[in-house]
Order: sequence, then C-alpha cells, then structure tokens
Amino acid sequence: MELTMDNVGQLEINQFLGEKIACRCGKIHYMNVDKVIIEKGAIEKVADVVKEYCSQKALIVADSHTYEVAGKQVTEILKANELKYKLFVYNVTHDLVPNEEAIGNLLLQVEGDTDLLITVGSGVLNDLVKFVSERTKIPSIIVATAPSMDGFVSDTSALIIDNLKTSVKCSLPKVIIGDVNILKQAPKRMILAGLGDMIGKYSALIDWQLSRLINGEYYCQVTAKISADAIKKCVDHINGIDKRDDLAIQNIMEGLIRTGIAMSYVGNSRPASGSEHHMSHYWEMMFLFAGKEALLHGTKVGLASIIIARMYELLAKENVDFDEAIRKIKMFDEKQWTEDIKKFYGKAATGIIANAQKDQRNFIEKRLKRVQIIQEHFPEIIALAKTAKSVDFIKNLMKKANAPLRPGEVGIDEKIVYNSIVMAKEVRQRYTILNLLSDLGLLEKYAEQMNCFIQ
Repeated sequence: MELTMDNVGQLEINQFLGEKIACRCGKIHYMNVDKVIIEKGAIEKVADVVKEYCSQKALIVADSHTYEVAGKQVTEILKANELKYKLFVYNVTHDLVPNEEAIGNLLLQVEGDTDLLITVGSGVLNDLVKFVSERTKIPSIIVATAPSMDGFVSDTSALIIDNLKTSVKCSLPKVIIGDVNILKQAPKRMILAGLGDMIGKYSALIDWQLSRLINGEYYCQVTAKISADAIKKCVDHINGIDKRDDLAIQNIMEGLIRTGIAMSYVGNSRPASGSEHHMSHYWEMMFLFAGKEALLHGTKVGLASIIIARMYELLAKENVDFDEAIRKIKMFDEKQWTEDIKKFYGKAATGIIANAQKDQRNFIEKRLKRVQIIQEHFPEIIALAKTAKSVDFIKNLMKKANAPLRPGEVGIDEKIVYNSIVMAKEVRQRYTILNLLSDLGLLEKYAEQMNCFIQ
C-alpha cells in the first residue's frame, strides 16, 4: 500500500501501525506501536494485552488520582487473571512535574525482573514512563485516563531538565487502551485541554508550510492531512464535548493519537506543534519558576492559538519594509540578546543560549539570507497566511465547548503573554510565524497589539 491524499483519510487507526508504509512524499513511514483500543469497556482487555506480551512481572505506574480512576481496576483485573505485578503510585497533591526527581523515583521502582511497564494516566505519567521505557528497554502499554494531550504516541517525552522544557527521545507504548467510559468521566479541564491541543494543530500546520517556503524544510502533505482530518473529526462533533457525549470524547482521543501518528511518521512534532506550543512552553516555564501550579498543556495551547490566529490575520494585511528589516538585522547585538535571555528565562537561560549557538538561529548572515527568501516568496507567504483560521473561528469553537478564551482567565498576565510573544521563539529550533516576524523586525509591534486578547 502507498499512502496518498486519496486514501489516507479512509484508514482506521490500526492500519497505520506496525508496518512500513510507502508514502507519496517519497519516504517510508513507520509507527512502532502494535495496537490502539478505543472503545467502551476497553479496560477489560488489559489482562489479554499483558498476556500477549508474556509478562511475568509488570510495573503499574499511576498517581494518587489516576489510581482511583483506573489503577485500582487494573490491579483487580490482573489479580483476577493471576498475573504478577508491582504497583507504584506517585503521591501527589498537585499536578506531577516531569523533572529529574520524578524520573529518578520511577527508575528506582524498576526491578531486575520487571518486563512490562503499565502506565495508568495521561500527560506527565505517559512522558515519564515512555522515557524510562527507552532507558531500560522494557516495553510499555498505557491505560489512558483522560483525552488531554497528543503525546500518547509521540516519540519524544516532554520533560523539565535543568529547568528547561526539553523534548527527549523515548520509546512508544506498544498498546494504547482508551476506555470511553473512563475518558468521558475525566475532569472537564482535562477534556478541554485535549480539545485545545487539537485546535493548536491549525496554526502548527500553517507554521510547517511557512518553514517549507522559507527554509526548504521537509513537508509531507499526506501526513499533514492525517492531522487535518483528525482536527475536522473533533470539530464536527464539538457540540457534544460539554455533554460528554461518547462519540465526541472518542473523537478527541482518536484525534490526539492520529496526530501523534503523524508526528512519528515525519520524525518530529511538525504536524502537531508550532508557535502556539512555543508560547505554551514559555508560560509553563514561567509558572514553574514562580512556584505556581502548572496549567494543563492543552489549555495553554488553545489560548495561544487565538493569539497566533490574530498574528496571521495581521500578517495577511502587512506591508513589509524589507530595507528596514535588513537594517534591524544588521544591528543585532548578541550581547544584549544574551542578557535578555538571562532576564526572561532565568534558570533555563544556559540551555537556551547553548542551543541557539549550536543551531546558529540568530547569526546575522543566516537571517539576512532568510529575509531575502521571504521577500522572494512574500506573495506566497501572504497567500498562506490568508488560509489560517481566523480569531473568530477559533474563539467560536472554544465557546461551543465552554473552554477559556483569554489567558487572563487562567492566571496568565499581560506581561507573561507579551514576553512569550517576543521570546518564545527561542524555546525550540523550529521556524514559525514568531521567527518570521522577528526576521522582519515586526515581533514587538505585533506583541503590543495583543492586549485585547489577554484579559
């Protein structure tokens, strides 16, 4: 089989898994996951899955919340089937932080005869177990407790290392079990976070095309369609989210996994993550440094998507003075930039500075070359900007689900939002509209026009 624009939308999730598939883009795509089970009552199949992997002693990993939601049931099912296991529960009063301490605590629970890791949870627990699975070479499965993020089958774990949000190579779970009866009972904020993460794909896909035009970055139209189709499926049933309708919840969960498949197919997060994620990462780091409890990732992504949508609206009408853009680039002061990074990123500044030096993202010669390419392709860039979803479109979607619409509603103030617009492009080596506006000397100007979208 060859993946094409005509057939990719017809495939069931499990048809993307476990085998190498040729694609119209010229590459071979592969997803190292054996099975996805999303249905009512799916948790009852966990014992069968454990038996399929001939496990003699599994390590079940949960936290205080997810143990009560599904972990207890998993242990009862394994016990009823006379399957041996060890249970490790993170005792949490707030959201678990995926830092060195959490990683170390989990590694200490892995014994010499542990042969399978079973995650009971989503988000952070998923990232921690995927990372430990990679390091120990022990396969894992996940029993999802909330449709809250797209990292179920992402081949990177989002960890906090040396105070910096970092994507680290990990192993994928062999099986994802999503019991709709459990997923739809998740806290509303987690369901809305999953929706926000899906809405963020709109701008991520535009950012990816932007980098293709400017940097010649690899772009797979077929893989992008996997994400686009997943977004549409969620949006088509968005009215059922607030009512926790089975189909609406199932579509969010499947959508999050499908976009994860798209990421694994291209070997990075381009089909699912762009400028809106960079802003989200910045907000998360600022909350962490301030000792505030973290907001759910997808909540932040959804809010950032509104701001990015406005930026694309402004860009579509922009009359750029390229001579002025070139003048500003030539005046770049690396010493001042370094001081700004230390000011804005605090404990994480060392990692940011090292990464920027490594990829040469701020080198004047490289930026001048990019501006030349931008000028040559500016009509195409404007045409691309006009295809981005409008602010009103994004806000209306979020209204239908009763999701927050402004960062101020969840405690993200104007200063953090402004700083994120100006500085979040440094979080990742990933070209987005934020980098484009910086190259054109327009980033601060756009940041100053976003106040009405904050409070």
